[in-house]
Amino acid sequence: MAADRWGVSEGYFDGAGVWRSADPAVRRAIHDAMGAGDGSGVPPDHDCVRVLYPGDSFAADTDGVLRSESTGAFPLQQGDPLPADLAHGYHEFVRNDGRSTTLILTPGSCVLPESLKTWGWAVQLYAMRSANSWGLGDLGDLRMLADWSRREHNAGMVLVNPLHAATPTIPQQPSPYFPTSRCFRNPLYLRIEDVPGYTDSADSIATLRRDAIALNGNRRIDRDTVFRCKYGALEQLWVSWNAHASSTKNAFDTFRGVHGRSLDAFATFCAIAEQHPGSWMDWPIELRRPENEAVRRLAVELEPRVAFHAWLQWLVDEQLGVAGADIALMADLAIGVDRGGADSWAWQDSYALSMSVGAPPDDFNTQGQNWGLPPFDPWKLRDDRYDAFIHTVRSAFRHAGGVRIDHVMGLFRLYWIPEGSSAKDGCYVYVPFRDLLGIVALESVRAGAYVVGEDLGTVEDYVKHELQSTRIMSYRLSQFEEIPAAEFPINSLAAATTHDLATLPGFLTGSDLAVQQSLGLKPNVQGMIDVRCAMAARAGFPGIPPLGQALGEGVVVPTVGEFVVGVYRELATAPSKLITATLDDALGVEERPNMPGTVDEWPNWRIALPVPLEAVFSDPSVAEVAVSMRRDANTESC
Repeated sequence: MAADRWGVSEGYFDGAGVWRSADPAVRRAIHDAMGAGDGSGVPPDHDCVRVLYPGDSFAADTDGVLRSESTGAFPLQQGDPLPADLAHGYHEFVRNDGRSTTLILTPGSCVLPESLKTWGWAVQLYAMRSANSWGLGDLGDLRMLADWSRREHNAGMVLVNPLHAATPTIPQQPSPYFPTSRCFRNPLYLRIEDVPGYTDSADSIATLRRDAIALNGNRRIDRDTVFRCKYGALEQLWVSWNAHASSTKNAFDTFRGVHGRSLDAFATFCAIAEQHPGSWMDWPIELRRPENEAVRRLAVELEPRVAFHAWLQWLVDEQLGVAGADIALMADLAIGVDRGGADSWAWQDSYALSMSVGAPPDDFNTQGQNWGLPPFDPWKLRDDRYDAFIHTVRSAFRHAGGVRIDHVMGLFRLYWIPEGSSAKDGCYVYVPFRDLLGIVALESVRAGAYVVGEDLGTVEDYVKHELQSTRIMSYRLSQFEEIPAAEFPINSLAAATTHDLATLPGFLTGSDLAVQQSLGLKPNVQGMIDVRCAMAARAGFPGIPPLGQALGEGVVVPTVGEFVVGVYRELATAPSKLITATLDDALGVEERPNMPGTVDEWPNWRIALPVPLEAVFSDPSVAEVAVSMRRDANTESC
């Protein structure tokens, strides 16, 4: 690791193994963002937090009190070790002079059942609309898909796009990977008909329901209209729910108490954002920090609206729990949050707000990527005892049988790009990975849920080793691998594609490549042609020529359906614990959900499936893919 004491790297090896030196000006900008001066000094170490693995020792450096998360408080004298039976969890050693150290005792490895071996769909929930969806796939639709997949095709999991919250204003942010908060979820995914009291209010919101369902006739998802219809209905249901002695009020009060300060901060942010749309950085200065007296006064004034937003989170939590009651939902934890959103407002001192994260140029994205999301400042995050990270991870595990960590290399290093710079002008910053991995492992064990790390791209050897040691499963994609699926590692999730890559139909026909070229994205044409030919050969169709070239004698070009089934049949030979297929592939969809490097040039995160969910259940192509993926001999739903 060629980095200074602040974790700022001197450069990196690219995918071809070539060393790329970091621009000194970029390194200076990163040091400035950290408050590190010229980077020659020593980072702060206030001994405010320690993450302890099995076998690690801790002795009191002075007299004090250990406040155990589970067994209460008891004294420690100088030199005393921690009790041998102290449980894994979050504890605090408080010295007699008032200084304290948070002690996080981690089991050191995540849940990973030996018998786990199953398959499931990887879905974009917003795109998966049923006949009664309000213009957007919802948690009722997720429950329907999960039940059908388990009952008819013995699936054991469903991987869902991030359900993270968006700021409740118009325009609605379409990207699930650009949320206002990763600690809370998007109420647009609510099934309105399942909200308590819906029956009593059905007539009064009938027009809203009709207008929203009419949106299903357009494949382009209109989140702004969905937002108007759903929030209009939810506001009426909230009034009705409050007006009656509902039997669910105690459950809501309990939920609000459990989530405490973080939920209050989020709901307060939402209420203020409705009055001051846009980034919180543009709010009146007295509202820019959640601890300010002006914020506290406004929160009291807006309490009915704050309670409404907290109620929405309770509803989403309840419906998500029902959707995942009989199958393992795999939650997707996005790499970051909107710099102007709720999490960066609540924990702004833990973020480097003048920086964005992304990826340097590679074979598939020759211009690099700037995701526009601010990174955690590793030193400030540590100084806050990892509070924001703990809340984020814990939320991901709630009601989940598994968690996919997007760009898991971010637990080790992130590519920082100074605001206003191109993706080529970035630098890697290393973070305290053992601490972060320890927290992930602790939350995994508490939730009883496994973890998959999306480790696509350039991955350093020590990263692979640490992920394996922590029992975080890796990702294996047909489009990236040169080896057959039968040689994939056991502790992995195997897939053919992701939301950021071409669908199999778009890959085979060349339509995805044509779109990239028309958008000026400068794709690696030869690389994509080579991958297409290799995938076809492994799927049982050898000798397919590059697009536009004549067929060789005896070469058979498969139909889209044959190619898709062939790829998934080959993928199913993987010994991987988890295998996923996408409904986009099974339905022959050529448009990919997201085109990296574009904003409005492509309808990112706005493309619905071409048929309603009810038609998916009876589609022979979908059934053929599902049959090819079944793993009946040993299917476990965690």
